[in-house]
Amino acid sequence: MEHFGMTPERLETLVAEGLKAGGDWCDLFFEDTSYSELVLRDGEVSSGGSHIDYGCGVRVLKGEKTGYAYAESTDYAALLSAARSASAIAFSGVARNGLASNHLPETPLQAGRQRHSQQSGDNQTLTRHCTYYTQQQDWRESTAATFVPVLQKLESLIRAKDSSVHKVIAMLGCQVSEIMMYNSLGELTTDTRPVGGITVTVIFVRGNKTEMNNASRSFRTGVEMITDSLLEELATNVTKGMDERFEARRPKGGKMPVVMAAGASGILLHEAMGHAFEADFNRKGQSIFADKMGKRVASKGINIIDDATIPGNRGALNVDDEGVPGQKTYMVEDGILRSYLHDRISAAYYGVSPTGNGRRESFRYNPIPRMRCTYMESGNDGSLEDIIASVRKGIFVDQFSNGEVKIGEGDFTFYVKSGRLIENGRLTMPVKDINIVGNGPRALADIVAVAGDLKIDDSTWTCGKEQSALVSCGIPSVLVKSLTVGGE
Repeated sequence: MEHFGMTPERLETLVAEGLKAGGDWCDLFFEDTSYSELVLRDGEVSSGGSHIDYGCGVRVLKGEKTGYAYAESTDYAALLSAARSASAIAFSGVARNGLASNHLPETPLQAGRQRHSQQSGDNQTLTRHCTYYTQQQDWRESTAATFVPVLQKLESLIRAKDSSVHKVIAMLGCQVSEIMMYNSLGELTTDTRPVGGITVTVIFVRGNKTEMNNASRSFRTGVEMITDSLLEELATNVTKGMDERFEARRPKGGKMPVVMAAGASGILLHEAMGHAFEADFNRKGQSIFADKMGKRVASKGINIIDDATIPGNRGALNVDDEGVPGQKTYMVEDGILRSYLHDRISAAYYGVSPTGNGRRESFRYNPIPRMRCTYMESGNDGSLEDIIASVRKGIFVDQFSNGEVKIGEGDFTFYVKSGRLIENGRLTMPVKDINIVGNGPRALADIVAVAGDLKIDDSTWTCGKEQSALVSCGIPSVLVKSLTVGGE
């Protein structure tokens, strides 16, 4: 509270101001985030900088209406004004819209507020949670000059591995967020969230051909994440497979089995299926899974999880942006849809507990259901080699790139960054310039083999659903029996 210039009395007064007109719920989200970034192009600093984002958002709920306002300071007068504005927005048009007994947060949220208002004495409870990230060396205590040799060393490692390297662009970014949340239940929650990431993009030139590749790693730790082994891993990953890239051709297209490699292929799981499990899409009837709770959506043995509890993971959260503890949520269990991803609002609507998926880009944004680390558990269908050996003719996909998904229909298109043909159970010609086209629910139902090699991909994934959020993903090697491959 001292960090943000608050006292218990001020917090109580701000919430009371937000609820003065009769709101069901009010919460405050305080943030102080320090960002830094450094970019090297061909061994020299090309850009860099740092800035601080500081302020507080106030949310007021009344039935189906949400009022949200923020101040880019924690000046008490400014926060009182924000609380009044949020209240006014929440109540604008309530009578005109004729909201009646079906307004969603009244039962769990308003009842909780009434219990809180009846308590005597100290109404505030400081909630402490498990920590899924540590920061042995604070990013805020290091200067840009510390990281220039790190990125230069990374470039040297890359150039030593492949003589066709033409240009190297390396970037290091980091941030630390001090977060404090308070709500009309009297819950006071704090969190310190570090995250660092290194991204490298390399252009390769051989004769008159040019190829580009990139690699990245990101963790919720401090400066200690930067090690020689991490730099070696990045250099290896960004240069591997380039011989195949230059040899790759566009294959004939059509419907065929597709084998997806463990790790980064999880982006398809995130985009084509994970978003469709977010509760706001389902509550509004926009998701293809809106009427499938408790029904079979995949084969037996398939488990799909969204997890905030993986230590050091980019998607880890001690608490979400509504103060709900980070947790591990089984969306699909043994092929049955068991849970959507909930914030407090959707959980109240469905009469379930929130799953800790209420997230926001910053104090300027209202929290909405978002993923954290989304992955499929390992299966019992042997190894990647076993799965490939079972395919007579198909495509093996190593890495996906850009994709597009229609949440309502579940249709998706993803660009294949690298892969190979599968012919008679063997990997043959490298392929490129192809798209994988399918339908999320259909593809999920068509997964016929899952290997025991789950890999969480620790790249710098950022999800953009109205707002940006740090996420990660993973998947074991899987076989989808039929997808459309866009080739010749």
